[in-house]
Amino acid sequence: MGESLAILALVLFSSNIILTKVASERLDLQLGFLISVAVNVLFSLVLLIIQFFFRESPFQWNSFGFFFFMLSGFFNTYLGRWFFFDAIAILGPSKASTFQVSNPLFTVIIAWMFLGERLSVLDFLSIVIVLLGLFLVSYSPKVFIKKQVSATQESTGIEPHLVDEASKPPSKWKIILKSGIFLAFFSTVSYAIGNVLRGAAIQEWNEPILGGLIGAAMGLFLHYITSSHKKNLWAQLKQADRKGFFYYLMSGVITITAQICVIASMRYIPVSIATLITLSTPLLVTPLSYYLLKNQEAITFVTVSGIALVLSGISMIILI
Repeated sequence: MGESLAILALVLFSSNIILTKVASERLDLQLGFLISVAVNVLFSLVLLIIQFFFRESPFQWNSFGFFFFMLSGFFNTYLGRWFFFDAIAILGPSKASTFQVSNPLFTVIIAWMFLGERLSVLDFLSIVIVLLGLFLVSYSPKVFIKKQVSATQESTGIEPHLVDEASKPPSKWKIILKSGIFLAFFSTVSYAIGNVLRGAAIQEWNEPILGGLIGAAMGLFLHYITSSHKKNLWAQLKQADRKGFFYYLMSGVITITAQICVIASMRYIPVSIATLITLSTPLLVTPLSYYLLKNQEAITFVTVSGIALVLSGISMIILI
């Protein structure tokens, strides 16, 4: 049950990465993020109302679960997704998803430290195999260097041939903070913390839909009060590209559904395993990005070998 929910979340998250790249080319990313998170709240609220009509067991309040779901909204829906969306716009979907490879590793460490979660030798071996496979799937140094040069140029506003190689950039840390590498890495750490918080919450309070709603509402609140688009918001929405607007609506539905699936899966399987499966996005994003976006990300023998390793590792987790 837990593995099936995690795999469904993997498919949804992978689809959203491609969708976000397409949407960001039509509509400002920050405005689109606000739209997406707002849909998170509305769609999860609809699902919660439907659940209350059909639930058999009585609803019970849990303050511990509520607090941890709220914190997970800060780290996942606000910090993690915000920085990840920016990283997608700078690095592209395939390279941005590459940094998610390290997420399970951070999750294992944090879950071990704070939840006392222990994995079997076979589970740990499966994690190592999947991580190695994801690295091979995502490995493409030429594309990475090309995108980073472009990102650095965009951050500095200076053409590469005008930069004196002997001189140092005047705002080194500013360039680093705005680079796709930093954004993707920071989003990975934020997601790892948020996933552990979700795992702790769902073990105490088995309400995945409500948990998703609480996290989404927290993320929406934080993003709204820090967004530069809150002034004349309705005017901006009226003037927004219709297709871009629709894509972000779809993104909101997809992401909250995926989050609910992840939270529910953590009730049945360890947080580390659930995170490993759901964040194996390069397995699907790399070929989809190549064929749908035509971004010249070559699929080589190394890529195919990585995909085979990922599938082998996930199969070990599910079948053994």
